[in-house]
Amino acid sequence: MKILAIEASGSAASVALTEDNVLKAEFTLNHKMTHSQTLMPLIDEIKKYLELDMDDIDFVACSAGPGSFTGLRIGAATAKGIAMGINKPIVPVSTLAALAYNVYMTDAVICPIIDARRRQVYTGIYRWEFGKLVCDKEDGIELIDDILEMVENYELPVIFVGDGILAYKDLIESYEDFILAPASCNMQRAGSVASMAYELVQEEKYVNSGEFVPVYLRKSQAERELEEKMHGAEKDD
Repeated sequence: MKILAIEASGSAASVALTEDNVLKAEFTLNHKMTHSQTLMPLIDEIKKYLELDMDDIDFVACSAGPGSFTGLRIGAATAKGIAMGINKPIVPVSTLAALAYNVYMTDAVICPIIDARRRQVYTGIYRWEFGKLVCDKEDGIELIDDILEMVENYELPVIFVGDGILAYKDLIESYEDFILAPASCNMQRAGSVASMAYELVQEEKYVNSGEFVPVYLRKSQAERELEEKMHGAEKDD
């Protein structure tokens, strides 16, 4: 089974190809250019080095969110375009679960956090149980202080992953049993998306390309600003 994975929910663009859950190639780029400039060239590199025929791909996996609105849209459009072109299904993978998957088989609690601004983070709570990644708190948006209080109640070491650790590094490190994941595993990776997708395929958790939509968890800034303006106009009336 060949899975092409796409990760564009954050600042890094990442693509990977696995075959029978063996990583064959992975390219990640986190440097200035937009995902619309980088994703297809990175996929072309995989095709070139692996001499890959796109029709041989069985599933297209894509990070489904939450995360950057623009990045998620670009990732989804890329995944849908490829999947439609080769008539293969898409495996949606939670961005937060894939981040937690970066920290494999630890006894600690794993708390992925993605900066959502205004002191808010996209987050969930995960842990490993009998070789399976278990979700203790479903993906959502929380104030950073609230999620820190939640995971502190576990009375276990807590590993934080995601770009939120850059925004709240000092606050997190003020807690005794809180750990910041190192650079090798603290950002989104298509390899983890592919590995999670492999497990989801066994559970038949995939969709037709036309049915795939990202999970934003909240409205975009533009939508919120428009609602605020409309609300203000109603008050003036």
